[in-house]
Amino acid sequence: MLNSKMPATLEFKNGACYLLDQRDLPAEVRYVKIETAPQMADAIADMIVRGAPAIGIAAAYGVVLSVQCAISDAGTACDDITAFECIEKDLHTLRESRPTAVNLMWAVDRMHALLKNLIQVKEMGLIEALPLLELEARLIHQEDVEANIAMGKHGAVLFPVNARVQTHCNAGALATGGYGTALGVIREAYAQGRCSEVYADETRPRQQGSKLTAWELMQEEIPVTVVTDGMSGFMMKQGMVDVVITGAD
Repeated sequence: MLNSKMPATLEFKNGACYLLDQRDLPAEVRYVKIETAPQMADAIADMIVRGAPAIGIAAAYGVVLSVQCAISDAGTACDDITAFECIEKDLHTLRESRPTAVNLMWAVDRMHALLKNLIQVKEMGLIEALPLLELEARLIHQEDVEANIAMGKHGAVLFPVNARVQTHCNAGALATGGYGTALGVIREAYAQGRCSEVYADETRPRQQGSKLTAWELMQEEIPVTVVTDGMSGFMMKQGMVDVVITGAD
């Protein structure tokens, strides 16, 4: 999908979703195999996957997993009405895994609307609908990456040449489909010679800046220095920062 040195944040292959376990970073790169919607809900709640866009994509794949399980549990002659009720329960579980995550609700609602249209309007069975649902989840993933790349190109031109950039928390590939929002802009700016160094706030209490953002930038060989959160204002006052860019809810 991308010419990047970053490991994939999440992948769907062979009927399962593989999530890069962000709790282990930067010490270990490890993937968790997710095969059911409740497992995906737990992964979201436990912050194995985090960041609004990445959570939305993971939830979309979670809907695909729910339909797969409904088909598998019922066999090829499944009762679609009963199976649909099981899927509805899974979708509720996914939504409850992070009730404040807008991307999660949007992605689940989009997948749910497609499923209802395929079953109720086009009168497909679940087995027929499954590949179309997987295609939709992959489209959600692709759209996120494309939006991030476009954001990077638009944002990078606002940087002066060789800018010293400060960022907070993690709004990179790990928080999205694989490119990044704020860090996507930084990546593009660095490629254009508009970013010379990045200061990453540690971001207490979970240390997303020191554990995730710094690690991401190191993978891309972008110069990065981790600073304590309390240093930010002082560095700006001293004229050490040219640009500040960060994600926001």
